[in-house]
Amino acid sequence: MADLHLDPQRPETTRLLVDFLDGPARQARALYILGDLFEAWIGDDGIGAMERDVAAASARLAEQGVEVRFLCGNRDFLVGDDYCQLARMERIEEPWHLNHAGTEVLLMHGDILCTDDVAYQRFRRKARNPDWQRKVLSYPLWLRRTLARLARWRSKRHTGQTGQQIMDVNADAVSECFRHHSGVRRIIHGHTHRRAIHDIEVDQRHCQRIVLGDWHEEGSAIRIDENGIAMLTIARDPDGEIELRLHETAAPLAGNT
Repeated sequence: MADLHLDPQRPETTRLLVDFLDGPARQARALYILGDLFEAWIGDDGIGAMERDVAAASARLAEQGVEVRFLCGNRDFLVGDDYCQLARMERIEEPWHLNHAGTEVLLMHGDILCTDDVAYQRFRRKARNPDWQRKVLSYPLWLRRTLARLARWRSKRHTGQTGQQIMDVNADAVSECFRHHSGVRRIIHGHTHRRAIHDIEVDQRHCQRIVLGDWHEEGSAIRIDENGIAMLTIARDPDGEIELRLHETAAPLAGNT
């Protein structure tokens, strides 16, 4: 799952996540969070009640034997070791490789594939620099909160002024990613919020790019098991209980052995 953008102003999304972690997620062997779990992150020393509730639910899931792994996104790249320890989740770096039925699957947040958005890519390079991060984290909390509010305002302004095509992934960047990771035939990512399964050909290889949706109204997740890859919607039934609805199933890869 990815792009929950948890925010104290949207408590229903946090509640949906917590109930999912305390319920259906316990049937998994591992849970991967592919970035933007939080709307903003100013440092592990600035967490509040919402972040503690999420950490507690993640820790309870880990206590049930489920491996929780977190890959940062463009909103929560400052999540550090202290919070990961509190949540009992492992911080992983992209791209992360999985093996499913003999086929390599690449997990990533997805923002690095949006190469047409030059201004964002320039910011990404700066924000992922450890020296820049240490400098920002050295600021007092009040200043970091102010900078985070300013960053969100700028992000909304940039989104409103930038064409949707520019903010989506670049087809050449996707193909190059498959070529660079020659054993990979599936990429799973978030960031764009455009939930879909894309079948593409890269150098006469059948590949798939699987995109997670956001959690603005309902939850989005992907289940990988012996039956294949399924895209799920996480929602509540009429009684308020968590239910998993099948949204789409990834077709088998042509030529897969």
